Amino acid sequence: MGGRTTLRGIPALAVLALLAGCGGDVAGQSREDRIAAQENPRTIARDQRAASRQSSLFDLFSNQDDPNVTIEVNRYLWAATLDVLNFLPVQNADPFSGVIQFGYGTPPGGGRAYQATVLIQDPALDARSLNVSLRSRSGAVSRETQRAVEDAILTRARQLRVRDSQL
Repeated sequence: MGGRTTLRGIPALAVLALLAGCGGDVAGQSREDRIAAQENPRTIARDQRAASRQSSLFDLFSNQDDPNVTIEVNRYLWAATLDVLNFLPVQNADPFSGVIQFGYGTPPGGGRAYQATVLIQDPALDARSLNVSLRSRSGAVSRETQRAVEDAILTRARQLRVRDSQL
């Protein structure tokens, strides 16, 4: 009998522990943050809009993201960047923000080591969507070298798009 009473009390203790762990914070905000948010009319309006929206399971499948907040990356530029700079080791790649960071590597037939960071900031396949930052161990490289890498990536991206359109 004593064992069953103990087992029944465990879920109740777990719920109490969860409630006690909240500490009175609303959505992880401290008291100062809540006061500052109450004084800001934009925050109040945003909170009211969020509270008035009802969500359902189907909202997961709808595309109601704000286009000013979401970032889309051109898949051909992404693949072409990895293709052209394949001699550099990838240190970090974030397809959601469009940033690829490469470590130092030496191109085939070259004697100078390079490091690159590439930003793909638009879904369009054009030069404005691509931003390449290229460095060597001795510092920044010439603008012509950087432009040549950008041109190689854009050319490869166009080749990939043409190949996909022929399928």
